[in-house]
Amino acid sequence: MSRSLRRGALAATAVVFSIASLAACGAGQNAETLQIKPDNAAVTKGDIKIQNALVITQGEKEKKGPAAVSATVFNTGDTPQTLDAITLPGGKSKVVLKGTEGAAGKVTVPAHGSVVIGGKGNASAVVEGGEAVQNGNAQKVVFQLSKAGDVGLEAFVVPATGMYAGFGPTEAPAAAPGSAPSGSPSGTPSGSPSGSPATTPSGAASGTPSGAASGTPSGAASGSPSHSAGH
Repeated sequence: MSRSLRRGALAATAVVFSIASLAACGAGQNAETLQIKPDNAAVTKGDIKIQNALVITQGEKEKKGPAAVSATVFNTGDTPQTLDAITLPGGKSKVVLKGTEGAAGKVTVPAHGSVVIGGKGNASAVVEGGEAVQNGNAQKVVFQLSKAGDVGLEAFVVPATGMYAGFGPTEAPAAAPGSAPSGSPSGTPSGSPSGSPATTPSGAASGTPSGAASGTPSGAASGSPSHSAGH
């Protein structure tokens, strides 16, 4: 009887120890080993804080085209800073930074203010050669500030679907096909055909024929024949 009780006590102790070990192991992995990051990457350096950083690709899986960087840049300092550039280290992709007016160049982050990158009416950062980034990966993104310097973080790569649809590079691919056809055909045909036919035919018809007809023929007809008839 005592053996049974002893075996039961040992078994219960083993179960409790196993549960405690699993709990400790799980906590250790989540907090230290795995270092799970939030869904939207964020980083702080000096007066600059960057939140909700993402790299957003084309919404359609098979569609090729540029990607876009989306983020919010905060400036908690007393002086404004400029976001000079955004880079994606480790690849050949170039990021074109534009202000709210659509002009390429630096973007001002006001003192005690913020700038939203991505979305309608906001500054934009288009990644040319966006095919190099893959959905589901974590992409290194570096924000270059005038005073804070380089501020880097790992941003998740997601497609422009669902909640990200309004922040992706949806307008860039549509603009490219329309610009090439309208530029080349309308420039060459309207310049060459309308210029040559309108100038040459009207000039030759109204200049040379009328001059020859009114000058030489009429002179020969009224001069030589009448002079000969007088004799």
